[in-house]
Amino acid sequence: MVLEDRMKRPPGVEVFTLENKEYLDLKAVIIIIILTLLWGTNHPAIKYSNQGVSPVFASALRSVIASICGMIYCIKKGEKLFHTDIMLFHGLMVGLLFGLEFACIYFGLLYTDAARSVVFVNMSPFVVAVGAHFFLRGDRLTFLKISGLVLAFSGIFIVFHGRPTAAHANMFIGDILEIMAAFFWGATTLYIKRFMAGKVHPINTFLYQLFFSIPVLFITSLILEPHWIYRIDLYIVGSILYQSIIIASISFFIWFKLIYAYSVSRLSAFTFFTPIFGVLFGTLLLKEEFTISLMVGLPMVSIGIFIVNWRGRVALTPSDNPK
Repeated sequence: MVLEDRMKRPPGVEVFTLENKEYLDLKAVIIIIILTLLWGTNHPAIKYSNQGVSPVFASALRSVIASICGMIYCIKKGEKLFHTDIMLFHGLMVGLLFGLEFACIYFGLLYTDAARSVVFVNMSPFVVAVGAHFFLRGDRLTFLKISGLVLAFSGIFIVFHGRPTAAHANMFIGDILEIMAAFFWGATTLYIKRFMAGKVHPINTFLYQLFFSIPVLFITSLILEPHWIYRIDLYIVGSILYQSIIIASISFFIWFKLIYAYSVSRLSAFTFFTPIFGVLFGTLLLKEEFTISLMVGLPMVSIGIFIVNWRGRVALTPSDNPK
């Protein structure tokens, strides 16, 4: 089967994954839960670094640091840094989407709470579910998925309208920006799965999205932010390094490897942990208010994410995986 797939590919296109596993094995489940834990801490980290560094500039800085890490990895492993064919164009498009996503996330956190933002950003699995119906083979919308969408969007509606007692009038601006970020994140995942998965090494996908996001973020910062750095201390530096190395470098690279190897819908099912962890750390680390709307809307969103992307069972042993 693998040999036949190789023979059907155009000359010069290398295959980087030998199988797209329908079910997640135990190793994949553990990895994705750890990733969602890290992603849940990312929004409080961004909220903290925003106290001393302008948000879009901080996002650009993060992309620069993570790109350097990616280039070092490529050089050490002997992988090419950039392609010279259509893959370079696809890399440019992924970088554009990624840059817009994080410009919205960072800028939105100036106006809204980290706990709320992580709920809104994790609408991305719904974008993936709907987009996969039209653009990816085998991922069709069903009655169950539509039910999950309705449940989750009801939760989003409740969170959006239930603001903390100390909320300022512009909080809705941050909420809208975080929702826009979710659409860009979902679009990035779909684009990678449709045009790049299996055709380039995961490190190239990782590097392209970071490297090509840098000009997008710097231009946005120049337009919107007159001052880039207004306070600096070890905690702010540590927060930016955490976002750059742990989140943008390590966790994203591992995520791309999972996308290449497993069903994107099944992987997305486990991202329902991210808003749970995000709200938890937002309330614990930043002392944000755990409102009634979060108490009601969070489980609706999390269960909705799970229903939308759940297609059966998780294979916990190698023998459970279909051949």
